Amino acid sequence: MKYSNEVEAALKAKRPIVALESTILSHGLPRPRNLEVAIEVEKIVRDNGATPATIAMIHGEIYVGLKPDQLDQIANDTSVIKTSTRDLAILAATKKSAATTVAATAHIAAKVGISVFATGGLGGVHIGDGFDESADLHSLSMTPIIIVCAGVKSILNVSATLERLETLSVPVLGYKTNRFPGFFLTDSGYNLEYRVGSPKEISDIWYQRKNVHTIASAVVIANPVMNQLDPALHDKLLTKGMQAAGKQKISGKEVTPFLLEYFHRVSEGRTLDINIEIIKANSKLAAEIAKAL
Repeated sequence: MKYSNEVEAALKAKRPIVALESTILSHGLPRPRNLEVAIEVEKIVRDNGATPATIAMIHGEIYVGLKPDQLDQIANDTSVIKTSTRDLAILAATKKSAATTVAATAHIAAKVGISVFATGGLGGVHIGDGFDESADLHSLSMTPIIIVCAGVKSILNVSATLERLETLSVPVLGYKTNRFPGFFLTDSGYNLEYRVGSPKEISDIWYQRKNVHTIASAVVIANPVMNQLDPALHDKLLTKGMQAAGKQKISGKEVTPFLLEYFHRVSEGRTLDINIEIIKANSKLAAEIAKAL
């Protein structure tokens, strides 16, 4: 495990730190916008009183906090792959470079003592007859971290995802909302039992978890996007996207990336703009939470 000078100093001084995943940088946004957004997001975290810790694997070494040339490598090296927690040891042994998913980023951050993590959206249960579920969900059940997200992408099975989080004892708190957001949409159509209105409230809950010995799992903070995709357009894109996937015989884990690319192309970039807005807003809130802890 290696640290940037900035992150190492923040850990030693016990200053607020926000973990950031690198999969958005390598696979989630088009070049060159991906690197620009990564730099902007790190600045947002700093401007709001915390230290950004973008996490990735470079030539088999895990880095917590990336230098500018390392950010550039993850953004532009097409050989960089995505890695979840399962693959970390294999890629370390083979000296590969990889961007960390939600599961891997949360795992690494928690191991080094970082309590807050900002991402775009969680993985979840996929639409379809087969049981296809993101590793994010199980990982969060055994990773003590606060994760700020915009819910799960509405192209997933939102109801089943919420049920799985409940089964796994992962609490989901709506930030200034009682409705679970659907990434591109402020409201996925599902209620949330708990609502919080400030970073201080989140901090209080985090510390009470230690007192009642329920600190083993993550806490999900569901922060809805401010400027959502038009719901009618969203529903149209989802219906036509699923039809296109069926015609092309795309199934299983390939459906989600296909639909995301379809949304981006057919919406003429509107969903990309929303994606960027989400990660910026979540990074700001995460920094505020980290300061409140």
